[in-house]
Amino acid sequence: MAIKQYAVIGLGRFGTSVARRLHEAGQEVLGIDLVEEKVEAAEGYVTDAVIADSTEEKALTSLGITDFDCVIVAIGNDIQSSILTVVLLKNLGIQKIIAKALGKRHGQVLEAIGADWVIYPERDMGERVANQLLSPKLLNYIELSKNYNIEEITIPLRMAGKNLKELDIRAKFNVSIIAIVRNDDIIVSPSPEELLQPEDLLVTIGSRKDLAKFSSLE
Repeated sequence: MAIKQYAVIGLGRFGTSVARRLHEAGQEVLGIDLVEEKVEAAEGYVTDAVIADSTEEKALTSLGITDFDCVIVAIGNDIQSSILTVVLLKNLGIQKIIAKALGKRHGQVLEAIGADWVIYPERDMGERVANQLLSPKLLNYIELSKNYNIEEITIPLRMAGKNLKELDIRAKFNVSIIAIVRNDDIIVSPSPEELLQPEDLLVTIGSRKDLAKFSSLE
């Protein structure tokens, strides 16, 4: 998995969850918050943590924010700061902006001003967001334990038109295919002779590490 640079603005429960998971996966993570105690607490699970006001353009540019692949705006209850931060990030040309919404109206505003992905914490857990950032092909997952998941992944294009026996996914990637989702049908325990189609979704089981490697295939 290629290492990317992420900045998480707002180190409350949600921001902490995203930052910790990304850092555990070996990514470079900058944590930003106005509260010194939160920044100090974050130092153990991010690459770097700083006290800064994200509503000040000068503060953002001094942090080299434009060098980051993705910025997650996880500001707590200050809607005004959340919106202004997204506007500044958008104006600075950030490649991908993810923002936490406190409600439907807030979410609509965030979308209107250019947030690429709006998250509603009561519906989307921070760790799920981080997992999807790490594995863009990952559509859904069930955590079986600390190290093992069941994940629904779009197939790598190079696998289309080949059967499961030929691909030998279990031997090559240590990942098992337990079902194929095709249109509105689910093929449970697919035959080794089953040909994969371009729009198929694979329901897989394995360790997080192996699944991440498999889902990163082109």
